[in-house]
Amino acid sequence: MQNMKLSIIIPCYNERESLPIILEKVKNAPIENKEIIIVEDLSTDGTREFIREEIESQVDRVIYHEKNTGKGGALATGFKAATGDVVIIQDADMEYDPDEYPMVVNPIFEGRAQVVYGSRFMNQRAKGYVLNRLANKGLTFLSNLMTHQKLTDMETCYKAFRREIIQSIEIEEKRFGFEPEITAKIAKRGIKILEVPISYYPRSNAEGKKIGFSDGVRALHCIWHYSR
Repeated sequence: MQNMKLSIIIPCYNERESLPIILEKVKNAPIENKEIIIVEDLSTDGTREFIREEIESQVDRVIYHEKNTGKGGALATGFKAATGDVVIIQDADMEYDPDEYPMVVNPIFEGRAQVVYGSRFMNQRAKGYVLNRLANKGLTFLSNLMTHQKLTDMETCYKAFRREIIQSIEIEEKRFGFEPEITAKIAKRGIKILEVPISYYPRSNAEGKKIGFSDGVRALHCIWHYSR
């Protein structure tokens, strides 16, 4: 366990203000051996230029997309580049706390799980917009019906995988359809997803939250399509 490495994949689109703050937290996260990979998804707010000038030297690798591909596309690029034993997703905003990486990845480091999701709804009061929470619960319920998992938060950002597992799966969805897609494809391999409770600090649409109604509709399609 002590020699195992964690690859942290940060998909980044228009996060000029929050990126340096979350990156500092990632760098100080209580994991000794870690690899930080940023996938810059053709931002339009100066994030790309800021990364080149200020951030590139602080991380292990930055991959610059020449076409905007969405979160799923950025993650697919990052997964392929990862070299760690375990891979975790980190959004470039402030909704999730990198200090909690050990809670999510230790079950994999210790051989107790192959895939772990950090749940925002276990053992704590729900946060965020009511409609978003209801949509998440509904999508998670439908995903569980199709995949036979017992999740409370299928849409969570904090998903961790053994590297050989995530690198062996083709990611087809370009936006937030990645969440039900990867859940279904993991389930089809007979892998039980372990959930652990994590903290959550939701931001508003005005603060840059990007998921919307059309993503929810797409998620419904993905649950049915990838679970068949």
